[in-house]
Amino acid sequence: MDATLQSVSNAARLLKAFLSREETLGVSELARRLGLGKSAVHRLLATLAAEGLVARDPDGGYRLGLVMFELGEAVRSHMDLHGAAGPVLVELREQTGESSQVGVLDDDQVVYVDRLESSHSLRLMHDAGRRVPLHCTSSGKVLLAELGEEHLERILARGLRAHTPHTIVTPEALRAELATVRERGWADAVNERELGVASLAAPVRGPGGSVVAAISVGAPITRFRAIPRTRLARWVVEAGEAVSRRLGWAPEAERSSSSPVRTNGQEAAHARV
Repeated sequence: MDATLQSVSNAARLLKAFLSREETLGVSELARRLGLGKSAVHRLLATLAAEGLVARDPDGGYRLGLVMFELGEAVRSHMDLHGAAGPVLVELREQTGESSQVGVLDDDQVVYVDRLESSHSLRLMHDAGRRVPLHCTSSGKVLLAELGEEHLERILARGLRAHTPHTIVTPEALRAELATVRERGWADAVNERELGVASLAAPVRGPGGSVVAAISVGAPITRFRAIPRTRLARWVVEAGEAVSRRLGWAPEAERSSSSPVRTNGQEAAHARV
């Protein structure tokens, strides 16, 4: 194992030392437990502290930092998301007959963390865990539409790759598309990442109302166009709200407080049968 990988291994071992549930650990104790010299432990702690993974107390001891708490919360939210989305994905696939999935944001990509395939013989074969671009997928557009300006600017600065002749490749066009997504509450992508493939997605919100994922339906374009768009949008938006409720979001409270005026597109997407 090279020196770089060994240092990563030692850093991981150091963090795991806090699984002992002791609130703080000193340099000498960590060195003893890890079998490392104090100077090496000092360097590891300084690096981890700079990243917010550990923090130093006034008495000289070290404890886990807030970033570790945030990472733990991210893992827990994804586990909660899997449990909340499972039954809803089953229902959405039964409604549409098409592949249904939940994706989350990972830097400048969408990662599908849960997926149910269509029962049709001709279907989209993507495993859970598959990564896809943000700017040319319906799930990606839903997630991009909720990003802060600084994060969005970083993604736009990297460029928008053309996957097909229909891919949005300019920042101005993508911004206009994201404004439409925010206005109507759902996104679609037709022939944008792959010719002959289409999808439609809606947001999944956490307890505080922020978007934590996107739920979507994908299909070969011929079958996708066979379902009236307003009906498909309604099904997917309702699925997103169902998962959000299971995560603890209360849309009625948010709507009553904000009292938004919906466009015809939004009304169609949120109408009940």
